[in-house]
Amino acid sequence: MPLVGLTGMIGAGKSTVAAMFAAHGARIVDADRIAHAVLDEPAVRSAIAARIGEAVVAAGGPVRRGVQAGREGGTGPPPAAALQALEAIVHPRVGARIEAAVEDAFGVGGDNDPVVVLDVPLLAQSGVARRCHWVVIVECAEAIRRGRLEARGLSPSQPAAREAAWRRRHDRGAASWPPDRIRTVDSSGSLSYTRSQVDRIWSEITASAGPPDTVHHGSGGRV
Repeated sequence: MPLVGLTGMIGAGKSTVAAMFAAHGARIVDADRIAHAVLDEPAVRSAIAARIGEAVVAAGGPVRRGVQAGREGGTGPPPAAALQALEAIVHPRVGARIEAAVEDAFGVGGDNDPVVVLDVPLLAQSGVARRCHWVVIVECAEAIRRGRLEARGLSPSQPAAREAAWRRRHDRGAASWPPDRIRTVDSSGSLSYTRSQVDRIWSEITASAGPPDTVHHGSGGRV
């Protein structure tokens, strides 16, 4: 059962590509959904309030993600100490849940679920990244990606911290990925254009599917 790492910058179109893989029958492990669940844990809310500030937590409720995003991006450079504190609280818990979800997918999927797609924005820093047999990077023209973020109500400065983190960690971690198993999807065009790329990658993955520990190295490729 191949494990596919799906990554890309905020607004690049990862969710759309993940849905297309799901339509083919892939089992999706959604890191953002896992992170939201972690942020709703009472112990995590308390830790964030204690280390970053009460303003980040709604009274008796879940973490105020909009305020949190503002703390990460803000109207200027992100406060490094606050971002590091947030990551120290959240990332280990998210990582553990991702590992458990992957183990569960491999444990119950069998031949009926031939591909597991791990949708993780910061794949390069994820501990499970080393287990991926394929990596799919979703790319998008900058102007189109920015337009998507604006449509979500985000100012150009708000996603700055997440974009910087993705670039820094992606560039550092991508060198360890098998170059002949890296593929890209350009989501700048129509849905049919994006789907045609996903279809080709799916065909390639399923045609070459081998044992989970089979990873080949060779020359890189771009779809």
